[in-house]
Amino acid sequence: MPAAPKQVQPAQVAMAQGAVTLGAVDESWTGYLAAEGFLEPLLTELDGVEIEEVRERLVVARGPARNAAWAANIWFDLRKLPIASIGDGARRLRDIQRNWALYATGHFRRAALLEEKLPPIKKRLHVFPTPQPTAPLGSWTLWEPELIYASARCSSAFRHGEINLAEDREGPPSRAYLKLWEALTRLGRHPQPGERCVDLGASPGGWTWVIAKLGAQAIAIDKAALDPAVAAVPGVEQRRESAFGLAPETIGPVDWLFSDIICYPSRLLQLIERWRASGLARNMVCTLKFQAETDHESARAFAAIPGAQLFHLHHNKHELTWALLAP
Repeated sequence: MPAAPKQVQPAQVAMAQGAVTLGAVDESWTGYLAAEGFLEPLLTELDGVEIEEVRERLVVARGPARNAAWAANIWFDLRKLPIASIGDGARRLRDIQRNWALYATGHFRRAALLEEKLPPIKKRLHVFPTPQPTAPLGSWTLWEPELIYASARCSSAFRHGEINLAEDREGPPSRAYLKLWEALTRLGRHPQPGERCVDLGASPGGWTWVIAKLGAQAIAIDKAALDPAVAAVPGVEQRRESAFGLAPETIGPVDWLFSDIICYPSRLLQLIERWRASGLARNMVCTLKFQAETDHESARAFAAIPGAQLFHLHHNKHELTWALLAP
């Protein structure tokens, strides 16, 4: 019988720093780069995975990748590349592909010298709603002076999963719009002109502003009023009522259901299940907002919905974003 897999609990993170254990050449490995400040929720999420080591935010584990919402970026098919010199390391990475992003976990000076020998990665602000980049961007770290950990294929098209957006500092009433811009960029879809959308818990109107600026119809639901400038945008309808007391049938069919409501995730799940049962929303995008503790049980329930996606955005705080899109 095979040995039981090793588990690293959050309290053991500090103990995990240090020793390197090299696996056999034919073993599969995965790197999970935790969202900044959320290593512990990631480790809890990876319960049962055989973790080899943790350095900074990077978790190296045996086995193929699994879904991990608290990972800002997942390094698929991680390779361990012995190198003879800085030049040899750069050559080995270039032989695999052109574009690489360094995540430094140590040996900083040597890693920086190696990075200088790779083609530079231009840091551009992403302009919404343009599609995300399609060119492969790999991730690497200098694990030891003569050992590179590298993945040519990652879950995010952006360096370390960080989408830096070209902001609009005049139109939206709050910075919450950045979360929706990022979520729609990641999903590769967004409301089209003429589509009908409902924004639950809309006030002061950051997400409603995004919807209307895309040319879609926005039905804003909140007991509180929208920012007057948002309420005046063509295509915006304001309904001063509770999102939780709203019967989906009073809205009718919508192309998109959005929610950035401040509430416990378990309560949001009940709301979403009511809308799913109604069959009136083709696409859904919601924010799960956690309090002092991460509600892993509710997060797992959202992730278990068939066809759903659950992920942490660069612009999320102690939150996850959930999406369910029509085929």
